[in-house]
Amino acid sequence: MDSPVLGLHHVTATVDDAQADLDFAAGTLGLRLVKKTVNFDNPFVYHFYYGNETGTPGTIWTTFPYKGHGVRQGVIGAGQVTATSFSIPTGSIGFWIDRLQARAIDAMTAGRRFDEPVLTLLDPSGLVMELIETARDTRAPWTGADPGEAQAIRGVHCVTLASRAAASTIAFMTSVLGFTIDAVENKRTRLSVGGSQPGHYFDVLDAHGHRPGINGLGTVHHVAMAVASAADQLQMRERLTTLGVMVTPVQDRQYFQSIYFREPGGVLFEIATSAPGFAADEPIDALGRLLKLPSWEEPNRSTIEAGLASVDLPK
Repeated sequence: MDSPVLGLHHVTATVDDAQADLDFAAGTLGLRLVKKTVNFDNPFVYHFYYGNETGTPGTIWTTFPYKGHGVRQGVIGAGQVTATSFSIPTGSIGFWIDRLQARAIDAMTAGRRFDEPVLTLLDPSGLVMELIETARDTRAPWTGADPGEAQAIRGVHCVTLASRAAASTIAFMTSVLGFTIDAVENKRTRLSVGGSQPGHYFDVLDAHGHRPGINGLGTVHHVAMAVASAADQLQMRERLTTLGVMVTPVQDRQYFQSIYFREPGGVLFEIATSAPGFAADEPIDALGRLLKLPSWEEPNRSTIEAGLASVDLPK
């Protein structure tokens, strides 16, 4: 069906300690911190955005570090994104095993999935992450730090959705959002939108009868799909509301606009615009260095900065 959805935009998770998160995502994984801002619903909590040089949609991993704010440890389960996978170049998995082991991060090879090698690990908050070797990801990586181009992450490869109603999830994603079925392997159905390559994949797992996921530390909060424009987003919002799907009003996230809704299997989805992007309030060569606040919070900057943990980018 005709759909303006282009592929993945970002994945957002709730994590524990802010400095540990920076050390892992920017230090160990080598992603670029493209924006240091705050949670617009709680300005005393950071919102970190990581990605490639400019934070291109499809490369973006974002986190809310909620340590010290009374948020319980979450439970990974049905109705959630249960794994976020990143693309790495063919032949680099040995490098990543050594790199993770040197940082005391346990990682295990999970064999092959859809004929690509998979390395599974946990981040400091307990989130399940994967590194997938692929020769089909041509996106330019961030190489302003290490690792180098031959090993660096290219972007988000795919997400795994544990659906309480997999058949309904697949029907909704194909008939409403414009996905197509690419492949099936055991209880995993790979869907794609906007192209059949990394950055466009959503894997749906049949999790009927599995323990339900509970939001909290160490869980993915939502996954976002990209559209090119506000007009495309409104088109999708109208399509969803016409079908009786509960959708939020458009939310201004400064670097994109967002709408949120749940698919039939319980996973929280977002549709986000590609513009204006992360260079809207600071130059590309300075992304992530300063705390950026939305205009309505600028009068409260001194109070907000005093309430946030002190953090440093890993060297």
